Amino acid sequence: MTTTIFLVRHAAYDNVGRYLAGRQDIDLGQTGQAQTLRLARRLAREPLAAIFSSPRKRTLETAKPIAVACNIEQIGICQELDEIDFGAWSGKTFEELADDAAWRMWNDQRQSARTPSGETMQDTQQRIVDLMDVLREQAPNRCVALISHADVIKAAVCKVLGLQLGDCFRFDVEPASITTVVHGDWGSKLIRLNEIA
Repeated sequence: MTTTIFLVRHAAYDNVGRYLAGRQDIDLGQTGQAQTLRLARRLAREPLAAIFSSPRKRTLETAKPIAVACNIEQIGICQELDEIDFGAWSGKTFEELADDAAWRMWNDQRQSARTPSGETMQDTQQRIVDLMDVLREQAPNRCVALISHADVIKAAVCKVLGLQLGDCFRFDVEPASITTVVHGDWGSKLIRLNEIA
């Protein structure tokens, strides 16, 4: 028995890529709203049984049009899909963060470094992989969509491919992209990475 999991990064908010949003609640921008409609059309071609989302506003705004297009009445909210807790780094521009030694360590040593809140990339990977395991048990031979954040999806992909967490910089997970994984009791297989609808 396998479960097909569509790992969807939320659509773009204004100035995405210029600052670290973290767990701040941010609305999608005009570009992101257009991206959600393309995502909805793309995922409407799949037999989705359920949609689960991070509790952040930008992920929920991404999930809602998909749910409408796929005739799914309720979106499940999962803390396991939440953004990494970046603590005091949240809201800072990447230019500001470049001067922070702890931020540089976070990016140089993803295997072991911690954010100001104490979360590690390993913690993030564990929570997303645990959720995927639960969904495999609850939705065998079905398709589900998980709406989350770039680093959370990257952590899952690293696990599926057997990569070190520091290898997360070797591939991209763009806003409004779909990464498809088949997950079974035998393990997981990456079907498609960073598909742009």
